[in-house]
This record gives sequence, C-alpha cells and structure tokens, in this order.
Amino acid sequence: MKGQLLRRDKLPLATHAEMLALMREFFADVDRIRFESDLTEKDWVILLQDNGRLRGFSTLQLYTTEVNGSPIRVIYSGDTIVHRDAWGSSALARTWLNAVRGWQSDIPLYWLLITSGFRTYRFLPVFWKEFWPRHDAVQRPPLLDVLARQRFGRQFDPESGLVRFGMPQVLRNGLKEIPSGRLTDPHIGFFAHANMGHMHGDELVCLCPLTPANQTPIGRRLVPL
Repeated sequence: MKGQLLRRDKLPLATHAEMLALMREFFADVDRIRFESDLTEKDWVILLQDNGRLRGFSTLQLYTTEVNGSPIRVIYSGDTIVHRDAWGSSALARTWLNAVRGWQSDIPLYWLLITSGFRTYRFLPVFWKEFWPRHDAVQRPPLLDVLARQRFGRQFDPESGLVRFGMPQVLRNGLKEIPSGRLTDPHIGFFAHANMGHMHGDELVCLCPLTPANQTPIGRRLVPL
C-alpha cells in the first residue's frame, strides 16, 4: 500500500472518477456535482493505492487566517475515505504526517477536522496528545469556535460543537454504527456522546495543534515533525 500527495489541479480526471466511485461505495446518495465542488475547494489530495488501484484518499486545504491580530495556518480535511482492505495500513497516516512536516513554519499550524465517523475521530488520539474536543478536556478552546464560524457560518452550532449540513453525507449501513464493544474505548465513547447524530451525518468539529511536542510516541515513530 502506497500513499501519494498530489496538488489537486494535477489530479488526473480518471482519478476523479475513481474517488467518486469509492465515495459511493461507502456513503449513501453521493452527488457528483457536490463531490466535484468540494474537491475544487481543496489544494491537495492524498491517494492511497495498492498496485495502482485506489484504496483511499483524503482532500486537504491549506490556508492562512488571522485570529486576534495574529496569523495562523490551518489544514482543513475534506472528504476522506479508506477502503476496508486498507484499514490496517499506515500509508495514509504516514503520507499525511509527511505533508504536515513539509508545511511547518514559524506560523502556528492547526488541523481543523469535521467527522461523522468514529474511525476518523480515533485518528486523533493515536497520533496527537492534545486535541479538542476529547473525553478528558473540560472545554474546547475559543479558537475552535472561531475557525468553525469562519468556515461553516450558521451551519456550525456552538452549543453542541457540531456542523449540520442541509444535505449531509451519511455512511452506509454497516459503517455508520459503532459496535457496542468499541464504546469501552474512552475516546470512542466520548465521540458517541458528543455526536449523537453521527448516524444522520452530523459532523463533530475537531481542532489539533500540529507541533512536534504534541505528537504521541506512535506519531513520532511513524513520522517525527
């Protein structure tokens, strides 16, 4: 399994079709026009391939904004999907972390993520020590709300910390459910409580500082920042 980072405008049209087909395999009612519109907003795409066959991807936007008079850089993750065949592979995470390492600068860098799936949320505690929201954090930082309002406007509910789209993307049956045995994991249990509408496509807004000191030992072993 190999991961590759490409600029979105260098992505072959044939790969667009492969990405859409993979999305439709795992999400219900995926609209091609909306998919292409979301893709056009992004700067980068990570492709996960096995012998030339697409097994996963993640779209990324890297931008700079100003908060309280100071610049910060943000990596926003858009559509992300990994085929069951690649769930055990670290290729996507390794490629993602290598991209982060290349984008490090003297301007603070954060990861802004929305997720309706517990598997995506579980990526956070595996590779990062501090992120929000999480089960052992009393409250989320004001920066999360600021960035969420900037990006999602009225679709962001600051009381719940959720984004509710008018036409949400909903995982197919068999993928959106959280197996009862997984709820004993404190992170997954927290996600289920914080995003009780995840099965209907509600998205939990998450924020993570991307610094070397914030990497877990697993993250450092995979790709040190």
